[in-house]
Amino acid sequence: MSSIKVVTNILKVNDELTRENKKLMNQKGLYVINLMSSPGSGKTSILEKVIARLKNEVKIAVIEGDLYTTKDAERIEAHGVQVVQINTEGGCHLDGQMIRNALSHLNLEETNLLIIENVGNLICPASFELGEDLIITVLSTTEGNDKPQKYPRMFEKSGIVILNKVDLVPYTNFNKDEFHKDIQEINPKANIIETSCVTGQGIDELCSWLKEKISISNPV
Repeated sequence: MSSIKVVTNILKVNDELTRENKKLMNQKGLYVINLMSSPGSGKTSILEKVIARLKNEVKIAVIEGDLYTTKDAERIEAHGVQVVQINTEGGCHLDGQMIRNALSHLNLEETNLLIIENVGNLICPASFELGEDLIITVLSTTEGNDKPQKYPRMFEKSGIVILNKVDLVPYTNFNKDEFHKDIQEINPKANIIETSCVTGQGIDELCSWLKEKISISNPV
């Protein structure tokens, strides 16, 4: 069997599992976000800020993906929301089977918003759908503005692209004009939100956007 067939079979199995997971998510009325980025972009910090703003208005659950530790899950748990940790033990992405197992440990009846924080990686996670309604990709200014051009698949699938750590722009060579131009070329439908977890910039904008989407997904 060629390597191409192996990859195709893996993706096909994941797609089948994801369809089953999505059916369950829809039955429970969940709005699902797949949160992706490279390591160190600050996506867990953004997630903490979002939870702090929304947890009294929205029933939030989180699936945390990481290679080995539970550090991020412990940070999320401290905010008083449901969280399940998936350790991939070296795997570079989450997949449908992992999500199926995690869902069985959550009270979906008490959840409106499910956020899946994927493993930090700009390549593999983009190929594996998890049943999400929205992909949010986070890029920090310290990573450089060339990443959308280098890893276009991740950004072309994103509904929201978050440019994080904008407070550090004066201390980097990050070119915001080129970044916005590249995103526009790769994915003109993407919403770009600039954030800083230090100053709080952009967090309210992000939360307002999410609340609107959740209300549309779950009309009264």
